[in-house]
Amino acid sequence: MGSEAEAPGPAALIDALGALDLEGVSLALVLGSGLGEFAEQLEEPSAIPYGHLPGMPGSRVPGHAGRLLIGGVGGVRVLVQQGRVHLYEGWSAEEVTRAVRAFAAVGLEGVVLTNAAGGLRPDWAPGTLMRLTDHLNLQGRTPLAAAQVGRGCPFDAELGEVLDQAARAAGVELRAGVYAANLGPSYETPAEVRMLRAFGADAVGMSTAVEAVAAHSAGLRVAAVSCITNQAAGLCPEPPSHAEVIEVGRASAGRFAALLEAAVPRLVERLLARRA
Repeated sequence: MGSEAEAPGPAALIDALGALDLEGVSLALVLGSGLGEFAEQLEEPSAIPYGHLPGMPGSRVPGHAGRLLIGGVGGVRVLVQQGRVHLYEGWSAEEVTRAVRAFAAVGLEGVVLTNAAGGLRPDWAPGTLMRLTDHLNLQGRTPLAAAQVGRGCPFDAELGEVLDQAARAAGVELRAGVYAANLGPSYETPAEVRMLRAFGADAVGMSTAVEAVAAHSAGLRVAAVSCITNQAAGLCPEPPSHAEVIEVGRASAGRFAALLEAAVPRLVERLLARRA
């Protein structure tokens, strides 16, 4: 993928974002596998392909469109990252977290990370939405240098409460639980699923943890939502597949959109209240 000497790096991405019209934008959304359709509902959107943003890594995983969009949700302007890159694609932890660090550098104040995840609770059917209360980073990578501060749980409790309130207002069931991040790209074995459940995890995926840590360290307030797109190995008769992840993510698009449409104006209001 090239070294930093051969390709544009973090400073180039910050400069590119700084040149965009981000007036009034305080919140970013990162859309994971199968959840990118929400970007199509933005009000008066403008879209920038990752290839037009120097230093922005681009995913080759199906379900990750590879665009930044600026548009409205309930009359509030937001920045939307439609698709992410993953450690298992060969990107470094710095590259995986480059976008969220740039969001902080250009003055944004909060980020909502979303992902598709395997369910570790037999009573949670595919399509369940889960707010992350904490995570287990089992990826063997950290996005932080020795001089950077990792300040405990990266997920903002106050923004989590706002998500809960928005879910109730929208009539959308939103569970709460712990997300386990594995390196991937292979899915977990039944034995690994039993281990994760014993560790206290409620869902498992291959993203989000390093982004949450880096965003929190950079000063962003972080919230996160998983869409449970399949039950993990050993909890259902069929083995998990990426096709199922995409299919269930798209089938859940209506409830996911309803949650975000209710949540975004409330989240921005809370961010601005803290600023005041």
